[in-house]
Amino acid sequence: MQPEFVTFLVGHANYWLFVFLMMTGFYIVVAKGNLVKKVIGLNMFQSAVIMLYISMGKVAGGTAPIFPLDGEIDPATVYTNPLPHVLMLTAIVVGIATTALALALIIRIREAYDTIEEADIQEAESTMAIREQRLYGAAMGDPEA
Repeated sequence: MQPEFVTFLVGHANYWLFVFLMMTGFYIVVAKGNLVKKVIGLNMFQSAVIMLYISMGKVAGGTAPIFPLDGEIDPATVYTNPLPHVLMLTAIVVGIATTALALALIIRIREAYDTIEEADIQEAESTMAIREQRLYGAAMGDPEA
């Protein structure tokens, strides 16, 4: 390997970590049928995005954007942008609320279907739809019922 390529890989190690976390979370959401595991996968994905934005918001050698009291601003001073950090703080709060709501819905689904596996829920829903079609099809305008 060439030294420039190795330097590039090592210099962007945090981004490789974010990509790994994002893809792991995405895989869990897509591949797993358990609803709790899906929520965990979404949280992993969200955490990776939050870390990515916070990492991009940090400026090497930057200082906090607090201007001096005497009013003289040094143009050579490098300031760190606080906006990505503020937005990600909001995203964390929204993520916690969304996770709480998702887990509450999973509890309600467990009470209604006696399972939290996606395939079992879909099977129960299709069985229920067929039963309702047979019972109420004529009333709903189905000519075959």
